[in-house]
Amino acid sequence: MDMRLEVVVIPVADVDRAKDFYLALGWRLDADVTADGRPRVVQVTPPGSSASVVFGTSVTSRAPGSAQGLHLVVDDVDAAYDELTRLGAAPGVERRGYGSFLSFSDPDGNGWVVQEITTRLRGREDSPAHDAEEEQGSERYRHLPPRIALDDTIATQPATPRHDPDSGRDRDRDFMLHYAAGD
Repeated sequence: MDMRLEVVVIPVADVDRAKDFYLALGWRLDADVTADGRPRVVQVTPPGSSASVVFGTSVTSRAPGSAQGLHLVVDDVDAAYDELTRLGAAPGVERRGYGSFLSFSDPDGNGWVVQEITTRLRGREDSPAHDAEEEQGSERYRHLPPRIALDDTIATQPATPRHDPDSGRDRDRDFMLHYAAGD
């Protein structure tokens, strides 16, 4: 059974400020949902990532800024430093014998670590067989309709739909409604 990390929830004090910060870093806006006066949920995804970040009102009981050690991976930490500096994230750099890192915090103090990885451990590297499996998997979703907007609040950027082919359900939409409903 495959398990993949899908979403990380971070606590923020000001949803709009956090949204502006992450969008300024070039992260994709997947959703900004408020349903029938219920809590607001925002989902953003770092460039190239298959996992997303969720924040909003009443999505976690943790104190704003208490998420620490959130890891991102890049091929070139120097290029990441230059880009994050240009975008206003004010990263710090740490070089060690076993890797190069930089770190930054969002406006609430949630701490991110960016690690340079140029060679993957055995079993973690991408492989042609894995790529072929992914390509075949995406073929089975082509017949399904694109994502639908929930009261026009889901971002208009194109996104890969993650429908359950057996039930036809849109898992992303169900997930966001779950958080917005406070279930």
